[in-house]
Amino acid sequence: MIKVLTGTVYEDPAHRENFSHRDSTYREEVRNEGRDWPANAHTMIGIKRLENIRECVHDVIGNNVPGDLVETGVWRGGACILMRGILRAHDVRDRTVWVADSFQGIPDVGEDGYAGDRKMALHRRNSVLAVSEDEVRRNFRNYDLLDEQVRFLPGWFKDTLPTAPIDALAVLRMDGDLYESTWDTLTNLYPKVSVGGYVIVDDYMMCPPCKDAVDEYRTKFDITDELITIDRDGVYWQRTK
Repeated sequence: MIKVLTGTVYEDPAHRENFSHRDSTYREEVRNEGRDWPANAHTMIGIKRLENIRECVHDVIGNNVPGDLVETGVWRGGACILMRGILRAHDVRDRTVWVADSFQGIPDVGEDGYAGDRKMALHRRNSVLAVSEDEVRRNFRNYDLLDEQVRFLPGWFKDTLPTAPIDALAVLRMDGDLYESTWDTLTNLYPKVSVGGYVIVDDYMMCPPCKDAVDEYRTKFDITDELITIDRDGVYWQRTK
């Protein structure tokens, strides 16, 4: 399933606007690291970060860590599709996969926004990054994984996450790129992560504003759990207290 989600089984080329190299040639080593934007595949995070999701979800199931699974910033939905597929494979029926996204792409933070977010100006790439809720639902459906255990939270994180009807989380995966998106996610969802649960940061080493938000939040709330490297960009930690 991981190889299908990343497009490696059919060597899906990179999108013509990909950021890692100047042409759309499929390159296995780039796709494994999630360093391009696939033309057709359902995720851009690569093999290693999908394997990290699989390992974290398997662990919380095996150790009965309470809570649901969520990704904030889902693009075409591939990471959440994997989460739901793992629950199906283990016949887990008491956990929900939450799919949180604006479904409009990256926000323009404006002149008053965080300086690093303004510098990246990722909203200018929304021709690639904006994926509609209908398309993500269709992708779930194509894997026969769209059911009552998948719930959508459409809208900007600052508007949706404070009132999200989530009681507890076993896995929190953040892929919001920006400082503000990452800070909004941590502020509203980290307190719901169960001890023994996981926090995964997709863009920690790729997007400096994301790293800034994570480091500041961890410092502010005295979070000392080890940051573990996944690949060139992603990190995660397991909550211990």
